[in-house]
Amino acid sequence: MDMTNDSRLILVGQIGGGFGVRGEVRVTAFTADPLALTAYGPLLRADGTVALTLTSTRPDKNGVVGRAKEIATKEQADALRGLKLHVPRDRFPEPDEDEFYLADLIGVEVRDTAGAVLGAVKSVQNFGADDMLEITPATGGQTWYLPFTKAATPELHLADGWLVAVPPTEVGEREPD
Repeated sequence: MDMTNDSRLILVGQIGGGFGVRGEVRVTAFTADPLALTAYGPLLRADGTVALTLTSTRPDKNGVVGRAKEIATKEQADALRGLKLHVPRDRFPEPDEDEFYLADLIGVEVRDTAGAVLGAVKSVQNFGADDMLEITPATGGQTWYLPFTKAATPELHLADGWLVAVPPTEVGEREPD
């Protein structure tokens, strides 16, 4: 994987609407440190265009409240409610040796324990419990989900662009009905 010019977008927050009457905006943060939202520079829409440039922020219960260059009124902030905010992957610091960002899993080849290619990671979802890898099958057809757990993904070879998967069907076959 070439990390030199990584322009993949990482979801970092979502606009919650206006706050107060002075044109402040509430942003739900999906980052470990909500105040980091101001450090990433302009926050982008999914298409890569600038959505928000936060000029000042303060912590709020689910993220931050702040001022943005693009918003002057409560109505403008409310009109953007629900807008997802992204940052290019290359604005993040490189993770430590044994760490990675979930977004780094996208596009990684998925192989079974025998080394056969099952597909590739299309997305990482979280429906409330474990992170789930959405897999696009190598043979085409319906995508399927793999829990991102040690049991289901026992080996990660991200530098080489692949991981080992134990699909849920194989796990299910071992258990009596």
